[in-house]
Amino acid sequence: MARVAFLAALAGVLLLLALFPAWLLQNLGVSFTHHGKLIHAAAFTVLAALASLGWTKHKAKLIVLLAFSGVAIEVVQGAQLIGRGPDAFDWIADCAGMACGIT
Repeated sequence: MARVAFLAALAGVLLLLALFPAWLLQNLGVSFTHHGKLIHAAAFTVLAALASLGWTKHKAKLIVLLAFSGVAIEVVQGAQLIGRGPDAFDWIADCAGMACGIT
């Protein structure tokens, strides 16, 4: 149960960071212009690694869940609610990170 709670908290933090409004990031002086894909890959590497440790017998479900999570993040970013745009290459970076993190 503690693993599930930890994974849920980590996923929540990553989702919050992924959906931060662009104007707020700019006001905080944060810019990911040149490192966006690397950050996507790193976040999904960590998320996949931790999740695969907790769900050792459900890796196929985990892969599907993480892949759809990456798509969902891009769809929400494209909704213009947060001033950010979708990028298919971000999803590819998510999947690459996921592939590195699955153990």
